[in-house]
Amino acid sequence: MHAQHQHTEHKSFQKPEEVRSFPKGKAEILTVGGAEVGRLVFEPGWRWSTHVQPIAKTSSCEAPHFQYHVSGKLAIRMDDGTEFIAGPGDITSLPKGHDAWVVGNEPAVVVDWFGASNYAKAR
Repeated sequence: MHAQHQHTEHKSFQKPEEVRSFPKGKAEILTVGGAEVGRLVFEPGWRWSTHVQPIAKTSSCEAPHFQYHVSGKLAIRMDDGTEFIAGPGDITSLPKGHDAWVVGNEPAVVVDWFGASNYAKAR
């Protein structure tokens, strides 16, 4: 097992290091603790297969995610047919192969510790 040396860091999504904008949403990226963390903001009407698929050029989202849902509601459908709605306070672990969309009239905001590195990047 490889132990990583940890050091004190303080960063804020108020000043992200990178912002990736896409129709009806954005990914704000910070590098902290040797890893990228993303805050994903999806506006009402956003759907991965409509608004990010043209960037990713894959049939479904290939980025795995480990997310904390801050606000709003996000419907998620896995390629195997599993479907659920995640809301504030929920944590989701999603392997690659899914679609997602905003439910309702409130933006969905999630903090993603696993899938932010390549999210909404052209292949």
